Amino acid sequence: MPSLENVKKQLLSLREEYTHRIDAIEVETHHKEEPVEKDFAEQATQSENDDVLAALDDEAQQMVMQIDAALGRIEQGTYGICKACSEPIQDGRLQAIPFAEMCISCAEKTSH
Repeated sequence: MPSLENVKKQLLSLREEYTHRIDAIEVETHHKEEPVEKDFAEQATQSENDDVLAALDDEAQQMVMQIDAALGRIEQGTYGICKACSEPIQDGRLQAIPFAEMCISCAEKTSH
């Protein structure tokens, strides 16, 4: 397993990246930098854009929650242990998805 200090730095960097995305989406969604269009067609386009931004915001919020949970597991000493089977999570999986909470086998079982 990679060193926990390196993993923690990687997770904090990812968290900062997603937090910046959330902040940018917040500004764009609430049109803080530009007024809402008066034209109906433009309002419809803005509404569609807002829907896409809301979905991206939800995804970013979920990522931050997963990252926070991984940081919590580091603090609790349970990082790298599958929450389903209590076996170690493969190093390759943790390198690819540092916030993974399940080994590949258990993750595949829950996704079906």
